[in-house]
Amino acid sequence: MSEIQTTHYLCIGCPLGCRLEVAEDLEQHAIVEVRGFSCRRGRDYAIQEHTAPRRIVTTTVAIERARWARLPVRSSAPAPKAAVSEICAALRSVHLSAPVKMGDIIVRNVLGYDVDIIAARDMPEVQT
Repeated sequence: MSEIQTTHYLCIGCPLGCRLEVAEDLEQHAIVEVRGFSCRRGRDYAIQEHTAPRRIVTTTVAIERARWARLPVRSSAPAPKAAVSEICAALRSVHLSAPVKMGDIIVRNVLGYDVDIIAARDMPEVQT
């Protein structure tokens, strides 16, 4: 008889915030059942979160000749959760010069994860 482990998640796929349960067969490493979802997005979220969780990366990078010394940036798509710290560490070495427009690609295909890092706001150049 195989052992079943149940893991709980709070769905963020829609505003309902369903309490999800994922039952996994530990011997076969397979999801047996997903419970608690009210929509398909909830089911998809539970499977994604259980098998390969992903997160949007948000941080700041250094920028010169701008009103502030740091520019907020984010990933264009979710990156593997296990890679978030590695991506943030790589972004510490990024140094930009103003001006930058919101949505500009700062780093393309960061560390080979098929995710771009983009500017999260405009940062005009300041004359000193």
